[in-house]
Amino acid sequence: MKILVTGVKGQLGYDVMKELARRGIEGIGADIDEFDITDPAATRDFITAAAPDAVIHCSAYTAVDKAEDNEELCYRVNAEGPGNIAAVCKDLDIKMLYISTDYVFPGDGEAYYKPEDATGPAGAYGRTKLAGEQKVQEILDRYFIVRISWVFGINGSNFIKTMLRLGETHDTLTVVDDQIGSPTYTADLAVLLADMIQTDKYGIYHATNEGICSWAEFAAAIFENAGMQVKIIPVTTEEYGAKAPRPKNSRMSKDKLEENGFHRLPSWQDALARYMKELQAEREGK
Repeated sequence: MKILVTGVKGQLGYDVMKELARRGIEGIGADIDEFDITDPAATRDFITAAAPDAVIHCSAYTAVDKAEDNEELCYRVNAEGPGNIAAVCKDLDIKMLYISTDYVFPGDGEAYYKPEDATGPAGAYGRTKLAGEQKVQEILDRYFIVRISWVFGINGSNFIKTMLRLGETHDTLTVVDDQIGSPTYTADLAVLLADMIQTDKYGIYHATNEGICSWAEFAAAIFENAGMQVKIIPVTTEEYGAKAPRPKNSRMSKDKLEENGFHRLPSWQDALARYMKELQAEREGK
């Protein structure tokens, strides 16, 4: 099997390529240097020449606050781009896996969102990702849509790296405590995606590490794991302030994974401990 992976310069694409290699599956890595997904002709030429059996589409415009001022660009990347890829996948009769987000939901209440629940994004980023989902569904029959949240991986910036960096120069940090969700370790997610893409169990799924926490609780666990004495001061979303609206409820049900024979991801605490070891090993050059 040959799989094209987009967004390999990012956290998830990087780990998906590593997981495919570990399994002996041929992975074709692509990013903006290889082709621009917003260019239909370039997209068609690259995918046709690569002739993959499937596409795992990881690339996206993820700057949530900047998206509020750049929704047109965000739409081109997050909606038109997946549509361009889906169109080629249809013509070549190959399956596609599109990575989406918890931001497609309104983010209120305390219930766990199910894949079939009504969407209703509050900001530009969520609107464009939902539009990407809709284009994939309109064009293809053979598709997977996997919604994730609070992503962290070795290749790129994320909340954990930011906290560790700030913790080196601050003994007190204010962190939002009224947004609840689940962290997602890209190394764990990559295993699931590699499993999923080899099946025909199509549809919309939610995939995060197990368990929920607030950002403040997540930050406290990071510093505890790192052995750093940093005090976390919880604040509300409103007190913290941000240009783009954030979902206060990012709880997502992963029951559909088990119902279709897929394994749930390990707990976020377990994932954090392993990730910290991965960071340490990288720093030591192992």
